[in-house]
Amino acid sequence: MGGPRSNSPSARRVENSRVLGNCGASCVGMDSSETTLSPNCTFRASGRLGCEQDYHRAGTPPRRGRDTPRGEGGQRGGGRHHKRGAAGRAARSAAAAVLRVAVGDCGGSALRAAGRRTFARRARRGRGSIRRWSSRPPLDAHSHFAIAASAASLMFGCSNTPEGDSAWFDDEAAARGLAFGHVSGAQGRYWTPEIMGGGVALADVDGDGDLDAYLVQGGSLTGGEDSPGNELHLNDGRGHFALASDPGEAADTGYGMGVIAGDYDNDGDTDLFVTNWGANVLLRNDGSGRFEDVTAAAGVGDPAWGTAAAFLDLDRDDDLDLFVVNYLNWSAASAQDCIRTYCGPTADDATADRLYRNNGDGTFTDVSESAGLNTAFGNGLGIAGADFNEDGRMDVFVANDGMPNQLWLNETPADGGLRFRDEAMLWGCAMDDHGFAKAGMGVGAADFDDDGAIDILVVNLERQTDSFYRNARTHFVDSTSRIGLGVSSRRFTRFGIALADFDNDGDLDMYQSNGRIDHSPEFEGEDPFAEPNVLYRRDGGIFEVVSPEGGTSEILVHTSRGVAMGDVDDDGGIDLVVVNKDAPAYLLMNRPGESGNWVRFRVVNRHGSDAIGATVWATVGEERKRREVQTATSYLASHDPRVHFGLGQARRVADVEVQWPTGETEGFGDFDAGESVELRYGTGRRL
Repeated sequence: MGGPRSNSPSARRVENSRVLGNCGASCVGMDSSETTLSPNCTFRASGRLGCEQDYHRAGTPPRRGRDTPRGEGGQRGGGRHHKRGAAGRAARSAAAAVLRVAVGDCGGSALRAAGRRTFARRARRGRGSIRRWSSRPPLDAHSHFAIAASAASLMFGCSNTPEGDSAWFDDEAAARGLAFGHVSGAQGRYWTPEIMGGGVALADVDGDGDLDAYLVQGGSLTGGEDSPGNELHLNDGRGHFALASDPGEAADTGYGMGVIAGDYDNDGDTDLFVTNWGANVLLRNDGSGRFEDVTAAAGVGDPAWGTAAAFLDLDRDDDLDLFVVNYLNWSAASAQDCIRTYCGPTADDATADRLYRNNGDGTFTDVSESAGLNTAFGNGLGIAGADFNEDGRMDVFVANDGMPNQLWLNETPADGGLRFRDEAMLWGCAMDDHGFAKAGMGVGAADFDDDGAIDILVVNLERQTDSFYRNARTHFVDSTSRIGLGVSSRRFTRFGIALADFDNDGDLDMYQSNGRIDHSPEFEGEDPFAEPNVLYRRDGGIFEVVSPEGGTSEILVHTSRGVAMGDVDDDGGIDLVVVNKDAPAYLLMNRPGESGNWVRFRVVNRHGSDAIGATVWATVGEERKRREVQTATSYLASHDPRVHFGLGQARRVADVEVQWPTGETEGFGDFDAGESVELRYGTGRRL
């Protein structure tokens, strides 16, 4: 209306209710002092809410403790103490009003559970001054607002979770012979590498056309005990596995982190590169699934703590270069004494990543410095390679833990050496839209909105949202809340991520592997770091949490890390292998149920190898869709290189085209649903 708005508490509650109704369930976090508790909302000093469409940007959040104002009694804010006095009472009243609106039909049980969780966390933190894992945004600047946010995060059942879902997966690891138990070697010293591993690859290493599994082991950080070594499990063609009897030197006994698969020497079979705390290892395949350690001869045995890695053709010369992401300069001799939980990444120095150019003769040259990688360091954990700026050259995105992410745009001249420039700040994917560097871990890169540009999704620490960066072709836009991840992604600490059309309805779904890095009071059991994993269905552009938790009929709770995806039994459904810290791995077999149609392509280069970095375009119904031959995303993992399209009810795909990593494009025509097709370089129609 025309007159001024009333500022009375009752009027504010009415207005806030309207705003919440317009914003939806994601608009729940608020604070009385301009501190943003949600990417969508702020609670202004006037007591009114702002939403994503027109919210007042609060700027970079203050750090906990020292930068937060003292309350009465000399106590600092930052989520550890209630703010007392009139301001505190007003803030608690506002939070309670919002909870009444936000919780709605969820009832008081969600609120009571939120309170128990919040105060349990406060008790767990204790009074000591401990350097803890990763900086967290001030989501609970006061405990009463933490309760509000926690209650909202419990609202899956009534706001963001479809009811009555049947299970999407069955854990059949034992039944199918995939018997792998990860060993971290943890002995109560809280040494950081113990909580980080391990990884997994799904790849055809013996050339029989099905996906084998390579699982990365931890072991001992002191070297005093024998490490059980990594394991290669061979697929019998029906999705059943047996431990390889003669894998050669594939049973590396270093303290393992991750693994990637690719044919680096262009001999037609799949090789492996393993990242370790300690020297990394390159394993050359002899064609039968037996491996030789050629690290020294190839020149890639960097002793830094490697985590993620990727085989990518960065100079378009038809062979795979190697990008290795490093984490921390950590050693057992200099490890800090971290009591009751693991030290955060700020306790140790960040290190530079490594870029190796393939010489074409089975060896590599370290070009990290000349390529520009020494201009920006980071605590790297995740990687994704794609042509993000659409200039025809492969770029690299690196997710960093508690430091700004890096977007290495490829500036390599046609006749020169590799050159990269970190443009993450200018492109808007270094931090979130409040200028906060999150605890980036796993990465997914795909064309989520079918506009032809590759978007980025990064998973983060508990109480931080995921980060969805929509590619606007000249920059990225943080659109996390717009796709339904503004609240639902806060609950757990996410490491692995798998983006695939699990129900074959034409939209990319998402599986996240979770596990804390500090003790959890929420889940009882022998593992205090354990959390359930989460499965999201994508419907109409919005991610919805699938119930039961994790998509299995029995909720599985472990400390999960690496997750690799692929069709293990070749039935058209994407399956998952998940490595769990100090526990057996999951083999999550996709239940076909009433899922849609599908088609799958193996994209093969002139050498007979998977054409990593190629793009496949196809028309499904009225939509033009893009998929990548992409293996090294997620966290410490390597995926099935075959390209999978879920078709929904469509019975054909039309106008299939492949853009090869070298720049050429070929057309291959139309294909029926249910086909598994090989698209080989040189056999299509040159476009």
